[in-house]
Amino acid sequence: MLPRAVASPPRRITRSSLARFRHGNDGSSIKENSTPPPAVDIEDAIPSITTTRKRKRTTVLGAPSSAPSPRRAIKTEEVIETKKNATAAKAQPRRQRKPARKAVDAETGEASINAPSDWEEMYDAVKAMRAPGGAAANAAVDTMGCERLASPSASPRDQRFQTLVALMLSSQTKDTTNAVAMRRLQTELPAHTAGAAPGLTLENVLAADPERINALIWAVGFHNNKTRYLKQAAELLRDRWGGDIPDSIEGLTSLPGVGPKMAHLCLSAAWGRTEGIGVDVHVHRITNLWGWHATRNPEETRRALQAWLPRDRWREINWLLVGFGQTVCLPVGRRCGDCELGLRGLCRAAERKKVLEGRRVRESVKVEKVEDGGAVVKVEEEREEAEVVEKDVVANESTEGMPEQELGTPVSLRNETESSRDQREALPKREKRTKKA
Repeated sequence: MLPRAVASPPRRITRSSLARFRHGNDGSSIKENSTPPPAVDIEDAIPSITTTRKRKRTTVLGAPSSAPSPRRAIKTEEVIETKKNATAAKAQPRRQRKPARKAVDAETGEASINAPSDWEEMYDAVKAMRAPGGAAANAAVDTMGCERLASPSASPRDQRFQTLVALMLSSQTKDTTNAVAMRRLQTELPAHTAGAAPGLTLENVLAADPERINALIWAVGFHNNKTRYLKQAAELLRDRWGGDIPDSIEGLTSLPGVGPKMAHLCLSAAWGRTEGIGVDVHVHRITNLWGWHATRNPEETRRALQAWLPRDRWREINWLLVGFGQTVCLPVGRRCGDCELGLRGLCRAAERKKVLEGRRVRESVKVEKVEDGGAVVKVEEEREEAEVVEKDVVANESTEGMPEQELGTPVSLRNETESSRDQREALPKREKRTKKA
């Protein structure tokens, strides 16, 4: 019996033994102990140049020949090669957004607050949107804001009181609802004595029953508490302030139901003095969305804004951002596609899908302004996409005796149309699924 052959152990596979398979190997043997040269990556071996091939097709109809067809279609293709360097177009650097931050002077040691980056560009963009014809124009605050609800026919003292009442009712209430409640107080509140004028005055509020006031303002939020605050504030104004509203922030905030936001807005609207920023939910929410600061409540937002915002914009910013929050930057369902901040890449909280859709729509619409007799008319014209049209060239062909409908029609297209018509006529008619009774 022959001895059984013993199988040799498998050869060990090492990196050096696989070096002969690398890209660019000339086929020469490499010793196992020798250090192989650095391998070339397959991606580095391919040049970063892409070739785009564009085909321009033209259909030429030649002169009649011995073929049975009266015309002969000749297709010619012109290949145009364009080379684009893939590394030529460099990505634009991302915009750096920095919030308001504290800085200390190395020489004097004084601390200051640096404004957020691009805040002026953002402020001007919002101001342009709030202008007539902008995306954020015609907001509710423009016509029904608290500073616009006082009756123009009332005395200056009564106008200041009505402004205070409008601000007290505006908490947790929309401007449209607040305007309706104020209108009812101005027209339906009874007079305090016979012969006096009815309406919203300090004396009429003092003489009115709480149930009557509550019935007039029932549509506003927390109307029960606001009825109690109105009666208590009217008594304080009569006893401590001589029947007029206070002319200081401390005096206004001492009234029940009046906070810092109402006090600053009332001082600006009633007395014409701006000593702080009136920050409501819109100003607090939007400035935090922009990344100007990270605050937890409107009072923190007010102090953060007053630390760096120029004083001449303290009164305007409330009107700007409230209207902007009512029309474009809504609490739910923000219109980022219509916002200039999102389209320019200035808002870090903009929804990318809406912004891309807004840019696409804006690129497809061309807006022109034409002066017609002194009036500016906006004309919108949609740009159509360029279409590739095949031109048919007829050379050395006589059109005598040919039907008019065949003139200018390529043979290939006409044959295709006739064949399609024959196929449709050859198909059996579809049977009706339901039979008539």
